[in-house]
Amino acid sequence: MREVRVVLWGLGAMGSGIARVLGKRKGVHVVGACDINPAYVGKNAYDVLGIPQEGRPDAPVHGDILEALSHKPVDICVIATNSFVKDVYPKVLQVLRQGVNVITIAEEMAWPYAQSPDMALDMHNVAKQHKVSVLGTGINPGLMMDLLAVCLSGAQTELHHVCCERVNSLSPFGKAVMEEQGIGITPEAFDQGVSDGTLAGHVGFEESIHMMASAFGWPVDAVKTQMLPIITDIDRKAPHGEAKAGQVAGVNMTGQGIVNGEEKLTMRHPQQIEPQLVGVDTGDYITLTGTPPIAMAIKPEVDGGLGTIAMVCNLLPFVVAAKPGLLSMLDLPVPRCVMGDYRTIAFPEDD
Repeated sequence: MREVRVVLWGLGAMGSGIARVLGKRKGVHVVGACDINPAYVGKNAYDVLGIPQEGRPDAPVHGDILEALSHKPVDICVIATNSFVKDVYPKVLQVLRQGVNVITIAEEMAWPYAQSPDMALDMHNVAKQHKVSVLGTGINPGLMMDLLAVCLSGAQTELHHVCCERVNSLSPFGKAVMEEQGIGITPEAFDQGVSDGTLAGHVGFEESIHMMASAFGWPVDAVKTQMLPIITDIDRKAPHGEAKAGQVAGVNMTGQGIVNGEEKLTMRHPQQIEPQLVGVDTGDYITLTGTPPIAMAIKPEVDGGLGTIAMVCNLLPFVVAAKPGLLSMLDLPVPRCVMGDYRTIAFPEDD
């Protein structure tokens, strides 16, 4: 039985982290990659990323995805380049039309029907036409503020309200995230960035709310979101960003899912650099109001970077084996850490 063959599109922090984890897993290997960095193109991805090759064939890095996918057979392409459906949509279609499955960390792809229904339907139809699958996943959306609440609700006979809260540190993230969150800018500049859309904040509340509501059978009337600055009273410095007293040290994202005129889903996601300096402990919390009431707390937070890498690597063989079409986390088996041979999951008919 041959190994599961993977192409990586994007070798940034997430793409390279995924490559490193896959390099330690059994029954899977990276056969090629695509990246816009000219310093990478033409080189072996294992050498570029400093990953032990351990007898695996070279994985050439290309500047064009079609060249990367030419190292056939390719079972799945991991797209780690964008956050929004409109940006990743043409890339997904390129891959699907080559008869290759897709897994992407684009946050809006966790439930693309929420904000881009036409593109979502198009991806679904193209995937089915070529008998492959596409999934958007990550730590959030994908697990901590949606799927985990869905799983916990399985122990209830009645569910009335869901509250998901994730208090996390932005300190481990790179320069791009610092700029997207407005770290180190003035409150006035933050307000302007929210107004003109240059500040992203957390991407995914719409998708998480619609995913949960679909699972519970709740019709969503509307989704509301708010984005407020976290202003620091003291100087803070992270590896890739800093905020002086009076500047923005993070973002407090909140959201509400309205069902039949009532707020049934509440989202709270404050994130900032060096939260411990102001006595803030990180953590993940889910509160389900119903019968019986359920309250879950994970302290400290599940690491966002490592968690996203893990979700992709652990779900990858299941996407290869899945039914064709656009999938969500509700369509796949419960995520688990796959320490066995990927081939037994991806190619069950060969057992």
